[in-house]
Amino acid sequence: MNNGSPHFLAGGDSAIFVEFGNTVSLELNQRVHNLKLAIQRQRVPGIIETVPAYCSLLVYFDPLQIHPDKLRQTLRRLVDQPQESTISRPRLIEIPTAYGGDFGPDIEFIAKHNGLSVDEVIKIHTGTHYPIYMIGFMPGFPYLGGMSPSIAAPRLETPRSKIPAGSVGIAGTQTGIYPVESPGGWRLIGRTPFRIFDPSREPPSVFQAGDYLKFVSISPDEFASIQAKIEQGTYAVKLNSI
Repeated sequence: MNNGSPHFLAGGDSAIFVEFGNTVSLELNQRVHNLKLAIQRQRVPGIIETVPAYCSLLVYFDPLQIHPDKLRQTLRRLVDQPQESTISRPRLIEIPTAYGGDFGPDIEFIAKHNGLSVDEVIKIHTGTHYPIYMIGFMPGFPYLGGMSPSIAAPRLETPRSKIPAGSVGIAGTQTGIYPVESPGGWRLIGRTPFRIFDPSREPPSVFQAGDYLKFVSISPDEFASIQAKIEQGTYAVKLNSI
């Protein structure tokens, strides 16, 4: 199924799941975003919203504007068309992150768990471009791929009741950022002063599924400086293309 035609499944009377496979892979996720982009470019009438996941795309539609069978035919055509819709130059967003100490109280555990030094954990964590497979769990939470298994670690046995917004954590072979203050069981290695999700901002999330993130190590003083700029409204996130 990974290399073949997708499955089209009903999601109630006003949504269709387009499933490209059942494994987490960059290739399948790229096909999901190719279809999402093709839908946007074609401006298919009747489609209300598309929601990408690891290996599927949920397509919401208005059944008064387009019949489900007609929509399936349209989606199949977009899937089968030449890959002119491929996202060739995704955005790379830099996330300034202060590691260790009060910002990342679990980084020493992760280092010891993997037989590494704290500096080695930071070097490995900042040495990767992480694809955003999907946004979920809570508003603005990025599900990232590409983390090195050499810094993997189990979740906390007892989740914390309160984790500061911007905390960067590791759970298993995944890394992510808590967009808002919340409970959580991930091992915390650092924190970014940047508000990755702000409901007063348009759009609220600075990134979207299909983008890439790069963590950049900063000092506590740099953290405070960036935080001050954010409060003043003078800080701009760094965007590049891969």
